[in-house]
Amino acid sequence: MNIKNLFLQAKNGPKAWIWIMAFGAIAALLFISTFNMVSTYTSTDNYCMSCHVHPWAEESWKLSPHHNNRTGVSIQCIDCHLPPKGEGFLLAKAKHGANDIYGYLFKDSAKINWESKRLLENAKSFTYEKSCIKCHSNLFPATLSVNGSNAHLGYINAKEELKPNCINCHLNVGHFDRNAKHEHDTNFGIDAATSLVKFQSATKVEKFESFTEKIPGTTVEFDMVAIPEGTFNMGSADNEPLRKPDEGPVRKVKVSKFWMGKIEVSWNEYLAFFQATASQGRTEGQVLVNKKVDAITGPTPPWGAPDQGWGKGTRPAITMSWRAANTYCEWLTKVTGKKYRLPTEAEWEYACRGNTTTPYFFEGDPKKFTSKGILKKVFGPDTTNINSHIVYMENSSSKTRDPGSIKENPFGLKNMTGNIAEFCSDFYSPNAYKTGTGLVINPKGPESGQEHVIRGGSFKSDAKDVRSAARDFTKTQAWLSTDPQMPKSIWWYSDCIDNGFRVVCEADSLK
Repeated sequence: MNIKNLFLQAKNGPKAWIWIMAFGAIAALLFISTFNMVSTYTSTDNYCMSCHVHPWAEESWKLSPHHNNRTGVSIQCIDCHLPPKGEGFLLAKAKHGANDIYGYLFKDSAKINWESKRLLENAKSFTYEKSCIKCHSNLFPATLSVNGSNAHLGYINAKEELKPNCINCHLNVGHFDRNAKHEHDTNFGIDAATSLVKFQSATKVEKFESFTEKIPGTTVEFDMVAIPEGTFNMGSADNEPLRKPDEGPVRKVKVSKFWMGKIEVSWNEYLAFFQATASQGRTEGQVLVNKKVDAITGPTPPWGAPDQGWGKGTRPAITMSWRAANTYCEWLTKVTGKKYRLPTEAEWEYACRGNTTTPYFFEGDPKKFTSKGILKKVFGPDTTNINSHIVYMENSSSKTRDPGSIKENPFGLKNMTGNIAEFCSDFYSPNAYKTGTGLVINPKGPESGQEHVIRGGSFKSDAKDVRSAARDFTKTQAWLSTDPQMPKSIWWYSDCIDNGFRVVCEADSLK
């Protein structure tokens, strides 16, 4: 008896309807049973590992507290990488599954930037906070430390726009990273090159030309480039591709001569400062209260590994606060006898452009270089020329790089855009360029403000954000959201890994 006959006979009596309903029920049960079997099988760790080909996923999971712990409880892949059932589980499973299958079939795993996948901003897209809270419903267990309680209180009470995600603090609990520390690093800087026994004096400078500065009492030295005085158009024109409103209007600015660091302040340089001034054993509150007049008080021990495990040496120093960078300049002034400081925003852009007027200090169109847009994701951006001048999102492997591989700009400076974003001395205002008319001489920005200007973009930046005129600013609250200390650190950012600085030396130092 086929289905067509059942429907025809249903007109003549109830028996056929019973057969139809029974057939439908059996078909539904078979479908549901098969669906559940497929869903269960494709949710197992073995299935996940059969498709996911990144080299460290399974090994790092087995070393993590989510598997290697004293309780013997093992958290499975889907416990973190899918939301709980009933809260969008199937939709997320379908979305991630389709994406993973596409990558497995059509992408070359050797060309995938696995380091980028581990960055916080990327991890948030495939780790679900609802799943964290489902297992960790008690945020104040008996074993929680004081710092942990402070952090969880901050999480609960944070404004929605500043509320951190669980993995802001616990990024590596699912996949172990030996370089990630969720504690004070009291040994930080001990192995620095500055510990070598060699005593030198600061360089004597008698005329305005490039020179190599030597930090007294250490082995550390760095190059300072003489930047001549000049006049330039600061900001971007209305027709510059991918510009932002705070980059204009364009104004004519005159800048006096100065020296600028050839590269960003390196770990070697910053650790010389750290070793000489570090506030070891003090709390943030004690540093704020016990300010010394006769000495420069430096950073307290950092939280975690400021270098992110990438290495120190000549790599640019990162994660210090604007205050810490400014204090470094005060210390460098004291030990060398020259006037060092952070650059003004005008000095920075003038030095970056090197007398060029194009979006970059080299040839290129931001629209061709940018990675934004559907076509760019399929075919990729044009990296011709830009790769040799800037360390940015497309060539950085999601971390800082040694400056040796990058070409100089017309003034002889390296990494003015890219690698790390750089602090300026100015307070930030989106309307800073709208003040004053005619020629502006040595502008220093607004007299007051909440945040400071940063320029240059970083290893995380798209090509549109490493243009010479591109502006940004510090975001102090957001960059300290996961710092568990009370008060929070005034020296180190807990949530910003791509900011640093370079120094300027005033030409008046010759007098």
